Amino acid sequence: MTALPQQPDPPVDDLAPRFRSGDEVALREAYDRYGRAVLHLATSMLANRADAEDVTQATFVAAWLGRDTFDPAKGSLIGWLLGIGRRKVIDRMRASARETRVVETVRQLPEPAPTTPDPDRVVDRLVIADELARLPDDQRRMLELAFYDDLTHQQIATVTGVPLGTVKSHIRRGMASLKRRWEVDGAAPGARAAGFSGAR
Repeated sequence: MTALPQQPDPPVDDLAPRFRSGDEVALREAYDRYGRAVLHLATSMLANRADAEDVTQATFVAAWLGRDTFDPAKGSLIGWLLGIGRRKVIDRMRASARETRVVETVRQLPEPAPTTPDPDRVVDRLVIADELARLPDDQRRMLELAFYDDLTHQQIATVTGVPLGTVKSHIRRGMASLKRRWEVDGAAPGARAAGFSGAR
């Protein structure tokens, strides 16, 4: 009797353990393999395509930062990513609902009486905007949300999908950079006193 040729074992898919171990190549492979699925989930639940893309990015950022919590023995990598994606979608929907309520509330407010802008305040805002533009993107975004949109650290974490500790770190480093520049340049004394004292 002729023995059948032995079939080679299928290649082992080691993406999940490599991802969990912090292999950056595995992060790229996971995004290439599962990014469309996460985006499809987000677009099926969110009306805005840009929001869905933001949620997809936030999902992979959160997954990468929290990769130690992924247990391949309890489920697949795609299942874990979709679970994070669902939570990010819900966070975005809640944030959008809050924004809608704020907009509606503002619309119902009486029009403010016209006032002449304070030239010093205008200059301060221009100087601050210029200084912010020099910061790394992450630090600038967090500071803009904190001071222009008046969001708390927790709200910024919810809106951006960035962990709270990372938000605080970006803001702290951004504030330190701004302070150093102001001390060197002597810029925006009014803004130093009033505009950037409320980080929280």
